[in-house]
Amino acid sequence: MATAVRRVLGPGQVRDARAADEVDGLRPSLVAEPGTVEEVVEVMRAASQGGLHVVVRGGGTKLGWGAPPAAVDLVLATTRLDRVLEHAAGDLVVRAQAGVRLGDLQRQLAPAGQMLALDPPEAGATLGGVVAAAASGPRRLRYGTPRDLLIGSTVVLPDGTVAHSGGKVVKNVAGYDLGKLLAGSFGTLAVLVEVIFRLHPLPAARGMVVAEVDAPERVGSCVRALLASTLAPSAVELDWPDAAGPGALSVLVEGVVPGVEAQTGTAARLLGEHASARVLDPGEVDAALASLGALPWKAGEAATTAEVLGVKLTCVPSDVPGALAALWEVAGAHGLDAQVGGHAAVGVLRAALRGGDPAAQAAFVADLRGRLALGGAGLVVQESASQVKRAVDVWGPAGDALGLMRRVKQQFDPAGVLSPGRFVGGI
Repeated sequence: MATAVRRVLGPGQVRDARAADEVDGLRPSLVAEPGTVEEVVEVMRAASQGGLHVVVRGGGTKLGWGAPPAAVDLVLATTRLDRVLEHAAGDLVVRAQAGVRLGDLQRQLAPAGQMLALDPPEAGATLGGVVAAAASGPRRLRYGTPRDLLIGSTVVLPDGTVAHSGGKVVKNVAGYDLGKLLAGSFGTLAVLVEVIFRLHPLPAARGMVVAEVDAPERVGSCVRALLASTLAPSAVELDWPDAAGPGALSVLVEGVVPGVEAQTGTAARLLGEHASARVLDPGEVDAALASLGALPWKAGEAATTAEVLGVKLTCVPSDVPGALAALWEVAGAHGLDAQVGGHAAVGVLRAALRGGDPAAQAAFVADLRGRLALGGAGLVVQESASQVKRAVDVWGPAGDALGLMRRVKQQFDPAGVLSPGRFVGGI
């Protein structure tokens, strides 16, 4: 069947896999790089007929997320699907292939004074990968996630069927919203080949207020004050390098110059009632933006993924102080140091745990999940050593939704061709 895949692509578009192509330690036989939707159709048709298991790869920035696949014979790389097909500036809409890198798209949109309001921190991420992983960054507070900004898509199903959803207008509501179903599905249902997003104008000005917080309760007080106000920040980000020292809560405001000046002043006064706060000078804002929302497990290049456990915590915003306290307490009990960052106003935190062996890290995950579950919060392992992934379920309990998710997988991919075992519940 490898011969069938080679036959449908041109020279240089399919090759033997190398060590760098491994997915969680599993090496495929081939890597295919189709350059058109029609070539993706032929590759998936050949793979389906030959019983091959396929993992889709964009920029590879999140390939280690999710559970290890049960099997992988072929990596389908979207590298050559890298064209921006249409930019309707007057309608604030862009249509692009899935392999377009987000950074490249932003540079292409900027001369028109527009942007795609997604800012996940993984450098080199592609549009297809951002949607498949439902990846977002600090500005999700104001603009939402990929699911909110995606208005249309074209996908190739495991048997080679092409399906379209949505369209090039923001208020298109015809048919099922296939793209939103695929957002966050981690490539287990179909291959995204084209996406259509609604855009936003680039802000004329940006300002930032930073408050020093010395206890989780301070974070809660600051966030409550902001959310109860009339302010409209683009992001409220927490960065807490070490539980032994203070953390920083950064509030990003974007818009026209007078509005930014007024809102940063108001934010500084509100935060000043609960913590030491100041408005950054204009020269400081760009440097602060460059690191805003950075993944804590990427800090310190000397540490390798095998040494660092990266987890994502989700809770309602009012529970952030309790989640922080529980994280530090459980980390300390297992001899781990925790560096925390995240979107404090939407209840999404990420933590890097350093120190200890894989057994200690796995025990930390199990214990913290137990603590968080009491309040309805959850924990997902995003980066870890392979030993940790073998010891714990990286996704955690799926609850009552698992049966429905399995039925959806059965409808889209009954033969289990795409990324078998990588998603929740072994889907």
